[in-house]
Amino acid sequence: MNLLIEIEQETDGRWIAEVSDLPGVMAYGPTRDAATASVKALALRVQADRWPV
Repeated sequence: MNLLIEIEQETDGRWIAEVSDLPGVMAYGPTRDAATASVKALALRVQADRWPV
């Protein structure tokens, strides 16, 4: 499954990454790469929690 990650830099310099197809899946990071890595890990956890047992 491919998910679109939207990345934006906040006015305070932090980066925020969000997966719009998964409500609430967003993560901040001090760098673009850190925010992206964090949101990817969170998206995987959310998808795993939704997976049927």
